[in-house]
Amino acid sequence: MSLIEDLVVAYRVLAEYEVIDAYGHVSVRSDRDPNRYLLARAVAPEKVTEADIIEYDLDSKPLNAGERASVRERFIHGEVYKTRPEVTAVVHNHSPSVVPFSVTTVALRPIFHMAAFIGQGVPNFEIRDAQEGTDLLVKTPFLGQALARTLGKCPAATMRGHGAVVVGETLARAVGRSIYLEMNARMQAQAMGIAGPSGKITFMDEREVADSVSRQEYDRGWDLWRSRALAQIRSQR
Repeated sequence: MSLIEDLVVAYRVLAEYEVIDAYGHVSVRSDRDPNRYLLARAVAPEKVTEADIIEYDLDSKPLNAGERASVRERFIHGEVYKTRPEVTAVVHNHSPSVVPFSVTTVALRPIFHMAAFIGQGVPNFEIRDAQEGTDLLVKTPFLGQALARTLGKCPAATMRGHGAVVVGETLARAVGRSIYLEMNARMQAQAMGIAGPSGKITFMDEREVADSVSRQEYDRGWDLWRSRALAQIRSQR
């Protein structure tokens, strides 16, 4: 299977789990040149096909776009790849359960083992700290660099009033983290509602996080999600 096909699958999977809406996107670093990455044109994720995939350099300049329009926030991807050589996949989403945490002082914390990576840190990108008066979109290299700095070495970062950026050393890991970040945010909000203002929530501790993250590849999930997405794609041909 090709890297491009896997990227199309990633779009479909994240759309199915409602992690990305019509404006979310996922990229993968080229397996032929680490200074390039692949990202779909400006199209709704559920409609992405192999013909929609464009190659970019790390300055996010399209190399083979032709008449295909690029997504405006492609700079998220290029600037993260520049600062994180180990990262091979980047997801930008508007995950609905995550956004409320980006506008409050309540931090996302790992509530169940599938989202243990949250314990490695999920900082919040406040775009006003970089530039005031924006539409909250990361549409320039400058803003992409600011977001990459906030992300640092963490697996994900929220974006105030906007969504999140999630990274992975593999495409499977980036997709899995995106799905379970959404699930954890929903569960954490539910637990907070059950516990009330004076109740206690037991989160994963540092040792549990370290042990879980070391073996968290999401390969079994990726295999399932991928087979479902491919079946759907083939049925539409």
